[in-house]
Amino acid sequence: MDFKDQIKQLADRVSRLKDSILTEEATKNALIMPFLNTLGYDVFNPFEVVPEFISDIGTKKGEKVDYAIMRETNGTLEPSILMECKHWKQALTLHDNQLLRYFHVTKARFGILTNGIIYRFYTDLVAPNKMDEHPFLEIDMLDLKESQIEELKKFSKPYFDVDQILSTASELKYTSALKVIMAHEFANPSEYFVKYFAKSVYEGTLTAKMVDYFTGIVKKSIAQTISEQITGRLKTALVQEEQAIPTMVEQPAAVEEKSGPIVITTAEELEGFYIVRSILRPYLEYHRIVHRDAQSYFAILLDDNNRKPICRLHFNGLKKYIGIIDADKKETRLELQGLDDIYNYSEALQQTVLAYTKAAVKVE
Repeated sequence: MDFKDQIKQLADRVSRLKDSILTEEATKNALIMPFLNTLGYDVFNPFEVVPEFISDIGTKKGEKVDYAIMRETNGTLEPSILMECKHWKQALTLHDNQLLRYFHVTKARFGILTNGIIYRFYTDLVAPNKMDEHPFLEIDMLDLKESQIEELKKFSKPYFDVDQILSTASELKYTSALKVIMAHEFANPSEYFVKYFAKSVYEGTLTAKMVDYFTGIVKKSIAQTISEQITGRLKTALVQEEQAIPTMVEQPAAVEEKSGPIVITTAEELEGFYIVRSILRPYLEYHRIVHRDAQSYFAILLDDNNRKPICRLHFNGLKKYIGIIDADKKETRLELQGLDDIYNYSEALQQTVLAYTKAAVKVE
């Protein structure tokens, strides 16, 4: 199993276990130690991982940081990464944190603040030997991104290289910050953002009324642009896939299918699928929950069986609906204001699965 698969498997574990974890110590044992183990470090070897690491700071004696990952440098064992841990429900803050104080008195170049779900990675990009206030990398185990997994891999024992990580840390820090700003602007464009684009197409005076008018247009333009780019990439991928398949024998059925409309799975449909799968993950192995797309709806099935529909997503119209399937396999459509509304029907989705499995047992 490669690193990516191991991390995704750990993410499933986090999703399953978090609600049953009541203390910080249990968070360490159930979530954080397996994380370190996935990175290739032996948590039971004090030459690799030191729990309750002590380094006296001025008049402060006996203060501890939860973990120090050790590496040998010039024959001396030194901490390379310091880790401070919180309970999984606790907010992560650096205010008066041991991580800040320890960083400048040890030779560690990286600090990790975590609650077992969120992992924030820090270094000293702003001032030497003083840990930055903002992380250069943040990873959410419940919302893993492919690009982040590749960055996380650099912290694993076989690939750990301080210089290589530092060379990309600055870019990661500013990229992450810009993505947050862009996401906010795309969702709720600021007046400055709206004016920037409005001035490119409107020659009149941008009064408050016109700015308000263009705000709606900018939001709509952004949504359409993103949608068209996603659709374009999917179409390109479909064409490339078709071209890659050699045509050995003419098959009329295939030709007839190609002449009809192309079924395009959208990013929203996939996101809805992942939400449904996360709701049902405590009751079923994730690979048993699959999807099939069609022209009129996006189906989510149990065991890839068309006779076992879990629900249907109707996202092709102006309004979005989820189709809940009852015990008699009748569908009831319910309007969604946003994808998060799917969580409102968790119990109904679980009851549908119960009807198929007779007794849904939590997967540990």
